[in-house]
Amino acid sequence: MKFASLIRFAVTAVVVVFAAFVGHALWKHYMYSPWTRDGRVRAEIVRIAPDVAGLVTDVRVIDNQTVKKGDLLFVVDKARYQNAVAQAQANLAAAEAAARAAGANINAATAGAQQSRSNYEMYEAQSERRQKLVNNVISAEDKANAMAAANAARAGWQQAQASTKQASAAQQQALAAVAQAQVELASAQLNLDRTEVRAPVDGYVTNLDVRVGDYASAGAARLALIDSNSYWIYGYFEETKLPGLRIGDPVDIRLMSGGVDLKGTVESVARGITDADNPTGSDLLADVNPTFNWVRLAQRVPVRVKIDTAHLPPGTVLAAGMTATLVVRPSGGEAVASR
Repeated sequence: MKFASLIRFAVTAVVVVFAAFVGHALWKHYMYSPWTRDGRVRAEIVRIAPDVAGLVTDVRVIDNQTVKKGDLLFVVDKARYQNAVAQAQANLAAAEAAARAAGANINAATAGAQQSRSNYEMYEAQSERRQKLVNNVISAEDKANAMAAANAARAGWQQAQASTKQASAAQQQALAAVAQAQVELASAQLNLDRTEVRAPVDGYVTNLDVRVGDYASAGAARLALIDSNSYWIYGYFEETKLPGLRIGDPVDIRLMSGGVDLKGTVESVARGITDADNPTGSDLLADVNPTFNWVRLAQRVPVRVKIDTAHLPPGTVLAAGMTATLVVRPSGGEAVASR
């Protein structure tokens, strides 16, 4: 009997020790192994807004449609922007005509200045010859008249030079007007081009909120476009589990929707979260909570996980906001945790 009792005691002790060991292992796994069920699928969302305002005349997509980069989404009324382009083209033509006229004026002014210089040189030479004559060959009055004619010719030459400079300045102003008209035409053409709103990336149209006849304001988003090449997962890991993961560690991903497992890689770890117990007071000092809870829950820190889209199984549906379970595996080692 004593031997049987001893056997029962030994079996009971072994079971208790084994249960304690398993319980400790499970507790350690739950508390410290880098895994979480709180994962969220995220994606880059492009808010599509027209760059110009006007009535919507055409909508080329439907809600949740797949589009490629450059595909036409919707069209804003082009009439007034076409008129603006025509007006800018007319202004450019007028500016170019004025520039050509200014060029002709400067040519005429240059020719007049050359003629005035020739007249001045002729009268100046004639005056010098007459001033050198002696023995009363010509009268003093003729000498004075020759000098006055030379002076008048010099003044005419100077005036012609000033006219040339004035014509050159007018030409520069006309060329500046041409450049301004070209910029205005380019801006008008850009506005006309922007009446066609196109997809900036490959993705999925979501929350389509535009219909033919709607008035689209410039800068007001009318639909969201989810970039199909930008999906990642934010895993919210408890702070006690952060020491068990490193950037570059492989990650097993299991979507709550089911299906095959996905693969990923730890890409980065957030370096800060909001401290709800330590807000800033009205005087910019810390508003410290006077109470303290003895039971403190581990904070959850976002960890960004890159999805291996190159080996994504066919038919896998990813939607921003889906829930996932993440299990981090140490690089080159066995699984730290299992589901």
